[in-house]
Amino acid sequence: MLASIDKRWLALIVLCLGDLMIVLDMTVVNVALPSIRQDLGFTETSLVWVINAYMLTFSGFLLLGGRLSDLFGDRKIFLWGIALFTAASIVCGIASSQGMLIIARAVQGLGGAIFSAVALAIIVNLFSEPNDRAKAMGLFGFVSAGGGAIGVLIGGVLTGVFNWHWIFLINIPVGLAVFAACLYLLPKGEKKEHVKLDIAGALTITLSLMLAVYAIVDGNAAGWSSLQTLGLIAGSLILLIAFLRIESRHAHPLVPLSVFKERNVVVVSIIGILWSVAMFAWFFLCALYLQLILGFTPLQVGLAFLPANLIMAAFSVGLSARMVMRFGTRNPMIAGMLCIAAGLAFFALAPAAGGFSTFILPGMLLMGLGAGMAFNPVLLAGMDGIPDDEAGLVSGVLNTAFMMGGALGLAVLASLAAYRTEGLLASGTDTTSALLGGYHTAFVVGAIFAAAAAGAAFLTRDVRSTETPAH
Repeated sequence: MLASIDKRWLALIVLCLGDLMIVLDMTVVNVALPSIRQDLGFTETSLVWVINAYMLTFSGFLLLGGRLSDLFGDRKIFLWGIALFTAASIVCGIASSQGMLIIARAVQGLGGAIFSAVALAIIVNLFSEPNDRAKAMGLFGFVSAGGGAIGVLIGGVLTGVFNWHWIFLINIPVGLAVFAACLYLLPKGEKKEHVKLDIAGALTITLSLMLAVYAIVDGNAAGWSSLQTLGLIAGSLILLIAFLRIESRHAHPLVPLSVFKERNVVVVSIIGILWSVAMFAWFFLCALYLQLILGFTPLQVGLAFLPANLIMAAFSVGLSARMVMRFGTRNPMIAGMLCIAAGLAFFALAPAAGGFSTFILPGMLLMGLGAGMAFNPVLLAGMDGIPDDEAGLVSGVLNTAFMMGGALGLAVLASLAAYRTEGLLASGTDTTSALLGGYHTAFVVGAIFAAAAAGAAFLTRDVRSTETPAH
């Protein structure tokens, strides 16, 4: 029994390492963008596709990846995802042209989507005991919530000490190690016979999500009221309606609509969208504020996020699980989201020449405390009561909600910040003050989204880790 338990926890560590690699690639690139632009000759407009190509395929294929794991087995799909991501990282690392890098980033996103959609389901199936599951979710939650901030640190170190190629090349040994370890540690699972994949459903929802994300991430450049943006959103909605119609009639649907009868799946998905807007305000806009307003180097920016990461790490190794055992999932979720809202509100008060300990550290501590408290309960609440054969699907649904929220948050908050900055510049405000005004506006909106997530958490069904999950 001890050997079995040890193997499960080793498997969890490997899953977290793989998840960290995936999550890092959402933020690690941002610090290196100036170097990539100079080396490969990107324009301001084309440079954003180094990020957008990854987000587009990652968001679009999450649901399909989750359902494939339910049909063909978690282990097999998981290994395919890691292999694809690692191979694409090699191409990113040796990229010598704009097109080569953008295409490789899109393939990275596809591999990352397959991996992420499966990882949460594997954890749910590995840890059936409620208390062990709470601890496992806590560790995984730290990686998922803190990975973005860690990415800023690693991106700064690798770009500063070496060059931008290494932010991708570092994935190769990690990916190979995760692949090899999972061959040994992950159970093969039962072979599924007579599998039928809902091709029409897969095509419609994947295209719908990709059109929606494309409209969002390109909205600033094309214009939010432009024919292109409105057309893409309309096309996405039409495909979504077609998808729902297909799923209601298909004998073996990609996403059984009965899944959405689970209140927590629906509410946690809404929380994921709202929370991601707030978290992206933190990762991206705070990094820009530190660099462009306070003059921090990439390495200093990364180190500024370290206190928040340390707090999240402390919660992941046991504090969060004990909180769930004592208070359930709802109260820590609410308290965590309110801390995040307070942290963003604190950043909205930061001046142009503020000291780190006075104006930055308190916000970082609040963000780390909030994310540390909330992420584990969010995962536990969302996956509670889900049958094993639907765990991959629900994992994909929740991941899609978080990723769509991130894409929406990045586009909307960046647009708001730019709009406010342009307005201040037009009124004669100096460049630094105008930039600061734009960031303050975005931080306030991010805080509102976090507060809304806290309100939504009131609607979740409370889950205690001492209870036996229904399967």
